[in-house]
Amino acid sequence: MKKRLLSFVIVGGIGFLADAGVLLGLLRWTDIDPFTARLLAIATALQLTWLLNRNFTFGKSERHAAVEGMRYGGVGIASAVLNYLVYSGLLLFVTSMPIVALTVGSATATVFSYTGYAKLVFGR
Repeated sequence: MKKRLLSFVIVGGIGFLADAGVLLGLLRWTDIDPFTARLLAIATALQLTWLLNRNFTFGKSERHAAVEGMRYGGVGIASAVLNYLVYSGLLLFVTSMPIVALTVGSATATVFSYTGYAKLVFGR
């Protein structure tokens, strides 16, 4: 259990870096607004973390990869909605710094996503 949680945190850290990298890159090198940029960044991070969690954290489930991917996407989208709501709320009402809002939003969604992935996606 501890090893799996540590792996999840490491994969989450990689996902966070991908999320932040895409977000900051889009904000710096395009005219995309921070809300649209975050949607693209979340999608990129979600795909990356599914592959990493599937191979390193939880292992492949007994389900077909397409079913597993759809379940992962469902939990990931619910987690991303929570993450995005916190991010947007902070940007609108608390801070003008997207990286601060990203950090708090990501931290908020972590517990929710771990539980969902462990129980609904990769649970045996």
